[in-house]
Amino acid sequence: MTYDYIQLEKENDQPLYLQLYEQLRAAAQSGSLRPGQKLPSIRRLSEDLGLSRTTIESAYQQLCVEGYIEARPQRGYFVLTGGGKRGAQPAAVKQAPPMLPRYNFGTDAVDSSVADLKIWRRHIRDILNRPEALVRYGEHQGELLLREALRDYSYGARGVVCSSEQVVIGAGTQPLLYILCGLLQGQIGAVAIEEPGFPQAEQVFADCGIEVLHLPGDKSGMQPEALRRSGAKVAYVTPSSRRGSGSPIPLLRRQELLEWAAQTGGLLIEDDYNGELRYRARPIPSMQGMAADGRVVYLGSFSKLLLPSVRVGYMVLPMRLLPLYLARAPRYNQTASKVEQLALADYVKSGQLERQLRRLRKVYAQKSSLLMHLLQEAFGNCAQLNLQETPLCITLRFQNAPSPARLAEIAAANNVRVRPGPENQVTLGFAGIPLEDIAPGVSALQKAWK
Repeated sequence: MTYDYIQLEKENDQPLYLQLYEQLRAAAQSGSLRPGQKLPSIRRLSEDLGLSRTTIESAYQQLCVEGYIEARPQRGYFVLTGGGKRGAQPAAVKQAPPMLPRYNFGTDAVDSSVADLKIWRRHIRDILNRPEALVRYGEHQGELLLREALRDYSYGARGVVCSSEQVVIGAGTQPLLYILCGLLQGQIGAVAIEEPGFPQAEQVFADCGIEVLHLPGDKSGMQPEALRRSGAKVAYVTPSSRRGSGSPIPLLRRQELLEWAAQTGGLLIEDDYNGELRYRARPIPSMQGMAADGRVVYLGSFSKLLLPSVRVGYMVLPMRLLPLYLARAPRYNQTASKVEQLALADYVKSGQLERQLRRLRKVYAQKSSLLMHLLQEAFGNCAQLNLQETPLCITLRFQNAPSPARLAEIAAANNVRVRPGPENQVTLGFAGIPLEDIAPGVSALQKAWK
């Protein structure tokens, strides 16, 4: 038997058994070795190629594992049919990282100068120096140390009343909503959301086969009577900051929604995104803390309090849903990093999160005041401005202007990033842009849209 298809290089850094395996595999794929053909014995090939039997046996064994050949007792090794030829490796496409405009009024970042990076790195480093914490899987529900820290923090900061057992940790709001939808599957027909809706939450509901009903709102928020007429058993609300307007839901309306839940046996999902970050007045208390009958699921996160890249959120389940969750919890994989969970637990317990929160309120108050003043000077006569406090942005609604997408495109061409929205509305976030860049950024935007 000739071995034209075998060309071994003993000076090559690649092990000889691996070279032999790859060349025999390529011969089977190309047809040089035909299906059903018998291969030389280990002893014969060892003598012919001047290799050790261990080298030949290792190559044959790998080919057997992958299904290219098989060992037949007392007969030897044979090429199998259907090995197939592997597709060619696609050519690598080099992608340059996206270039952000000079002035970034996007809503997906925080200003690195106010991020608590030094302290956060220290907490991460402390966890990495604890080998006993790193060599085991984390808890399905989330690390107990973090759940205890969040129990105390959420009560003090948001008036959330719960035990650590009710707290579920996940990598942000969406993974937690998937768990909740699993618990509610078959019990609800639809989820009601106030217009204009919330695409990220709606995608989760759609993925889980749950219908989403967009209900009209008035100046106070979702209308309880429209909610009753809809027949929905679950309502998704953002009491601290309504989507679109940024205004909070007043106390009377929150009470009316809680009455709807109590009277109908319904459930409220309270998304408290950035609820702590109100800086012109005290944050409003959570609806979860106002509910005495366990009809509210509370959702909280830390993307703008700490860092957007730290994907840790938490959900507080009502006691009536807790047994159902605990029965399933061992089959859920934890989506949030154990290292980040433990670091966040230390960060919260040390009081650093509360100190950072006080600092951020001052910074965002200064930024929002400056940006609002400059935008009023630049566009006050042709645009309606609305400060959305906890979403950390200002919206501009233009009349007789190009579409929001076109305005964003023009801005980008002039090195300014803004976010287009519905109904002739453009959004400028101020969390991520440095204070010193706000004035020149508005000036560049004014020139772009003149």
